[in-house]
Order: sequence, then C-alpha cells, then structure tokens
Amino acid sequence: MKIGRRIYHEKETGNVIIDTGERQGYVIPTTVEQDIETYKALSERNRDTFDVIELEYGQYAQDFAECNGYRVNPGTKELEFSYPDPNEPEKPPVYQKPLSESVLDNTEYLIDVDFRLSMVELGLI
Repeated sequence: MKIGRRIYHEKETGNVIIDTGERQGYVIPTTVEQDIETYKALSERNRDTFDVIELEYGQYAQDFAECNGYRVNPGTKELEFSYPDPNEPEKPPVYQKPLSESVLDNTEYLIDVDFRLSMVELGLI
C-alpha cells in the first residue's frame, strides 16, 4: 500500500505546520482527526486556524527533492515551491508554482505552436 502525504498549513499565511510524508509498505491510512490527535503541533492549535491538503503518492516528488522550501498559497490553496539559485545561495525564497507543472504547461504550449506551424507550412491555414 502507498499513502501520499498530507500537508497541514496555517490558513492565514500558508506556512507548513506538519508534513506527514509519504508512506508505503505495511501502513494503515489515518484520518485527519487521528493526525490531529497524534501530532502535538496540531492538537495544540485551534482547528479553525489550519487546513490540510492531501497529495497522491509521488505527487510533486521531483519538486520536493529539488526545492529549498514550500508553502500553501493562502489565496489559491495550491502548493508553491522555492528553488535554490546556485548563483545567489543567500537570496530569500521566492515561491512559485511547481516547476513540474511549468514544464508540462510549456511542453503543451510548444506542441500547440509546432502543430500550428505545421499547418501553416502545409498551407492549411
């Protein structure tokens, strides 16, 4: 069995409180209520001040491996990552949508452009 991670975060700031991590093998799924009882950082908080997002097993694996920080955007409720800049290692984090999604978006755009150029070359447009 494979279980994806849950990311508990502050509603106001998007800062991560608890990342349960991914689990596989002989594992038992937990409920959000069980997690709140288990993790002191959650049980000590007012439930109205934090939220949770659940990810599939392996979702954003490359982004987690390469980032130097992540948070949940309070407005969109989407994960945002910061990535290290080797030229400026001390630079404060800049959060953005996952690079894996940006690459996918750019690939889809390039396929569309290539298709349209092919249509022009063939005189179909």
